[in-house]
Amino acid sequence: MASIRQRPDGSWRARFRDADGKEHAQHFKYKNNPRHPEDSAQHWLDHVTSSVVTGTYVDPKLAKLTVGEWCDTWLSAYEQNRASSVRQARSHVKHIKKAFGTRQLRDVRPSDVKAWTAALKGSGLADSTVYALHSRLSHIFTDAVHDGLVPRSPVSRRTSPGQAKQRMYVATTEQVWELHERMPAHFRPVILLGAFAGLRIGEIAALRTSDVDFLRGIITPEIQYPAEPLKTETSKTPIPIPLDLCTELSRVPAKWGSATLVVGAFGRPVSPYTIETAFRKVADSIKGLPPGFRIHDLRHYFASFLIASNMDIKTVQKLLRHASAKVTLDTYGHMWPDKEESARAAIAETMATRADFLRTRGVKTPGIPRDLATPRNRARTRRGAGAGRSA
Repeated sequence: MASIRQRPDGSWRARFRDADGKEHAQHFKYKNNPRHPEDSAQHWLDHVTSSVVTGTYVDPKLAKLTVGEWCDTWLSAYEQNRASSVRQARSHVKHIKKAFGTRQLRDVRPSDVKAWTAALKGSGLADSTVYALHSRLSHIFTDAVHDGLVPRSPVSRRTSPGQAKQRMYVATTEQVWELHERMPAHFRPVILLGAFAGLRIGEIAALRTSDVDFLRGIITPEIQYPAEPLKTETSKTPIPIPLDLCTELSRVPAKWGSATLVVGAFGRPVSPYTIETAFRKVADSIKGLPPGFRIHDLRHYFASFLIASNMDIKTVQKLLRHASAKVTLDTYGHMWPDKEESARAAIAETMATRADFLRTRGVKTPGIPRDLATPRNRARTRRGAGAGRSA
């Protein structure tokens, strides 16, 4: 319901009720003056009723909410997530509030977001960190839209700084074993679990002796550091390992009597940071390994090993514990051998069988039509004809 009425002082009062029945009103100098739409009651009423119909209406009081205020509300609702996820979100929100905290949600523009990500890059932050901060801001504004605080989000693919893709490096078998030998004895299971079971660093640090069936040769990850459940059920997929590997993995708990397979110098569980620090020192001393080589890169070796063993995509996906085969293909699809020539050879063999069948009946097989015979096609035709004569 909407109406416009003139007040005793000559101004015009426009009012309407929103979907909740709450009345909203404003006063204007003109009833309907196209030359001065900002002072026109009809223009304002047309605008707000249109936004109500299209679902983009925002209560003016709510629209005054600042980014900082909304971030605080958003974080309080985000507390239900994993502790590590909440810690990361708080870190991201600090950057966001520093840049936009005092700005009203409705005032943030896409150009502001692009300028912000450019400034973050200029400050020396890694591309992956800038991308993560942009994604967090997108999440916060998407929830603001869902709550009816703003009609649309200023964050989109157009404002994205782009995700940095780390160049994949697959270590050689010699490099893997050299890493193993140079690591302190209590850290050697890190190399074995990364390169031959594909475990992630958080899983390696938390892997318990109870998670390994040493007699049957099966690793079943259950938790990640620090004693938190794995993110997905897929991550709990059992991983078969040879008994020789079981023997190597049992050396640390047998020596230290520890509940975990990886321990520090005094036989106690250690954090991923401590493991990564020791790993980096050793990796930097290995000839041929690129700077920044990570424990996670041992998963690439594991994947390449599986693919080189002619395992199909579903098997590789299962052993890497990816959520879908698409993830595996997007990451490692280039490692599978090119099957185009194999497919071409299979079709050529079928065509040759038909040619032999026709030849026995004295039927001459036509070649490629001259108008389709490009130089490349002519060369293929000549090769095909030569193969036919030799057959």
